[in-house]
Amino acid sequence: MIERLTSALDFQAKALVLRAERQRLIASNIANADTPGYVSRDFDFAQALRSATAGSPAPGGGADSNALGAPIAGDLLADSPAGDAAAPRLQYATPSQTNLDRNTVDMDRERAAFADNALKYESTLTFINSGVRWMVDAMKSPSQG
Repeated sequence: MIERLTSALDFQAKALVLRAERQRLIASNIANADTPGYVSRDFDFAQALRSATAGSPAPGGGADSNALGAPIAGDLLADSPAGDAAAPRLQYATPSQTNLDRNTVDMDRERAAFADNALKYESTLTFINSGVRWMVDAMKSPSQG
């Protein structure tokens, strides 16, 4: 019975974990905007969410945790059926223009991605809140309403 109640929130919970991890990654890119040779990194959120919810492995296979393409948020998604395989794979962000110091962080793109991801994070929290309220209301007796 409990599994039926929580299964509705599983998708949103995994999306929230991935949104938080993407926010951390974008913040890291912004923090290293002036670091010579720093390569901006990101991951395909839609693919990562599909992998996390379907339990299918993400492309890229196993890799060292510090290597490009290594799984991130693996410890947060460890309770998923696929375990570490559901974690997204880091990719290089494509630079919009070259820099003399070989830094690929585009601050305009990173700021826009940060704001977009923050808005989607907040909306995911709103979905989770409404789902919990719906379940609590469903469990109340008519005399409590």
